Amino acid sequence: MDEAGLTARPGGPLRGRVRAPGDKSISHRALILGALAEGETQIEGLLEGDDVLRTADAMRQLGAEVTREGVGRWRVAGRGALAEPSDVIDCGNSGTGVRLIMGAAAGYSMTTTFTGDASLRGRPMLRILRPLSQMGATYLARAGGRLPLSLGGGNLEAVSYRPPEPSAQVKSAVLLAGLNAAGSTEVIEREATRDHTERMLRAFGAQVDVEDRGEGRCIRVAGGQRLTGAPVRVPADPSSAAFPLVAALITPGSEVTVEGVLLNPLRTGLFVTLREMGADLTVENEREEGGELVGEVTARHSALRGVEVPASRAPSMIDEYPILAVAAAYAEGATTMRGIGELRVKESDRIAMMAAGLSACGVDTLEEPEGLVVVGTARANHRVAGGGLARTHGDHRIAMSFLVLGLGAEAPVAVDEPGMIATSFPGFHKLMAGLGAEIG
Repeated sequence: MDEAGLTARPGGPLRGRVRAPGDKSISHRALILGALAEGETQIEGLLEGDDVLRTADAMRQLGAEVTREGVGRWRVAGRGALAEPSDVIDCGNSGTGVRLIMGAAAGYSMTTTFTGDASLRGRPMLRILRPLSQMGATYLARAGGRLPLSLGGGNLEAVSYRPPEPSAQVKSAVLLAGLNAAGSTEVIEREATRDHTERMLRAFGAQVDVEDRGEGRCIRVAGGQRLTGAPVRVPADPSSAAFPLVAALITPGSEVTVEGVLLNPLRTGLFVTLREMGADLTVENEREEGGELVGEVTARHSALRGVEVPASRAPSMIDEYPILAVAAAYAEGATTMRGIGELRVKESDRIAMMAAGLSACGVDTLEEPEGLVVVGTARANHRVAGGGLARTHGDHRIAMSFLVLGLGAEAPVAVDEPGMIATSFPGFHKLMAGLGAEIG
């Protein structure tokens, strides 16, 4: 894939059955919990993108034996504890990786230094450092708690923490630190976020109590618990499956099926929203694998209409708003997305990037401090004009979203930095070409 640019061109229908890469959130957690556990963890379907490979290398640096045994097949031999690394841990572009590893490392009497690429070094870490500091960890960081930073751990005390914003990363970091804290650590969420950490901790032998109260969802873990290695089968990432599925919805004559997609109710907000927009989106062969619900998801070309997306839905689809904005561009009427200020501190300011790129392709938008309104072109009885260059600022989801936009547009759409796509979706170009997409 050319770092200098990539262009998507309108063509014929998209058709076929594919499997998206393994879920990134579950892949990170499988490696981290495998390293914390005693014994062997066999992982099937691990996402082999750069973000996850950085976490695999970090676990090696922290004392675990991590071995690739085949495509998507990995073995982690944990020692029941982490060891102080001899060098700086470089998490590349991965916000999930660095934040979860911080939580795990905070439980041990050692100093761990973290860095990342230019994008990650500019992203806020105080949301993790505040609760870890309350538990007794110390840190030395750049202004605003930014990387590079050194974290001092050990001798932690349990806390009851209420994250000011819904964040599965914050919740997970606190719970992982709580495994080695004195007492029972609890996180109280106003809005439930993805629960992969809770599910996987149970699979590794930990007791995790979850209680829905009037004040929110309370997740509690007692300190001193030992984890035991366990097999993990990673389902297909719904955030990645979204790209070929939305491409089918906006390209006339298309029908695409993505196999083995994760259907955890806390991750399917995009599918709910697309159905509200009129999408012909069906699920077959629902089943449970490794404690998670999965199934085959099929999308067929559909006439979409604009909707208002409830702000309360944001935690279940926070990574999917860029591709939702693409679907909204092809809808009739306006689609309003609010309560998504979190997107401004992702790999890029995703609200600003989507607004700018859509405007360059002839789509009217209204950018708000914590929201985005996209006015679809269907009412004008023509497709999205296209013809623009989307500036991605190295953001993989922005790049893939605009390449999908170009498949149904009147004129080609180009992106400027597609190389970063491999961080979450290695093989994106090949998979889409196999369905009939003209990207090159």
